[in-house]
Amino acid sequence: MIEITGLCKEFEGEDMEALKQVTLHVKKGSIYGLLGSNGAGKTTLLKTIAGIYKQDQGQVLIDEQPVFENTELKKRIIFLPDALYFFPQSTIKQLANFYRSVYPTWDEERFQKLHEAFPIELHKKVHRMSKGMQRQVAFWLALSAMPDVLILDEPLDGLDPVMRRKIKNLLVQDVAERQMTILISSHNLREVEDLCDHVGILHQGQLLIEKELDDLKSDVHKIQVAFDRDVPLAFYEDLEILYEEQRGSVQLCIVRGKQDKLVSRIRSYKPLIFDILPLTLEEIFIYEMGDVGYEIENIIV
Repeated sequence: MIEITGLCKEFEGEDMEALKQVTLHVKKGSIYGLLGSNGAGKTTLLKTIAGIYKQDQGQVLIDEQPVFENTELKKRIIFLPDALYFFPQSTIKQLANFYRSVYPTWDEERFQKLHEAFPIELHKKVHRMSKGMQRQVAFWLALSAMPDVLILDEPLDGLDPVMRRKIKNLLVQDVAERQMTILISSHNLREVEDLCDHVGILHQGQLLIEKELDDLKSDVHKIQVAFDRDVPLAFYEDLEILYEEQRGSVQLCIVRGKQDKLVSRIRSYKPLIFDILPLTLEEIFIYEMGDVGYEIENIIV
């Protein structure tokens, strides 16, 4: 569905490339989470995929078609930026009329039905609304336009927990029922974990990891072990440890590897205590970033 190959992007006056040889793939009907440190290039990548920026090198294809200046293809794509923009003095009804004229897939019946989910007066001017209400309007219009590709940059920022859950349910519904493809960037990794089935981690303009979320979780584990003696030196040499911390007699470690092989190796050292603990996407992100030198704090809990 979305194919990015060897993508490079540089802005005039900057000393470094915003994107360096980025290659990623987003399958049709999937929800792809784009993660990364501040300044990693996530927004630049999203805007390039949406056809707002033109790449300096590489290819950006959706359904095997280049995106930039492709008017017909852009009728099937909606990009919701972090900083929303609406025409000054426009009401929701006026914006709906505009969307109707731009997107041939606009569904008026759905727009009216979604009014139940977003109970906001149609004649209210959007620029006078709170940030959270403006975000609701953006989703209301986007989902009524029935896009094939929805690109979201920090999409749930400013929404209350009830509305966040409502919108996530609507997004999942569109993916399940009509195979809409979603590319989402967010610093709220717990929400990404709830939504996404694929994850890419971007750092300093380069894609470090691209995996199915289940595969990513199967490759990184949090363990606690304790021995009736000093920890054998070979124990550290035998495992790929991303992080370790001593808590009394118990050793807490973040290790990379397949679970069955890890279990076999660790048990061969005959520990008194050995447990594999649940690991969140947030923790995986922090320790993967730490492995490439990005400064982290101790967050094992």
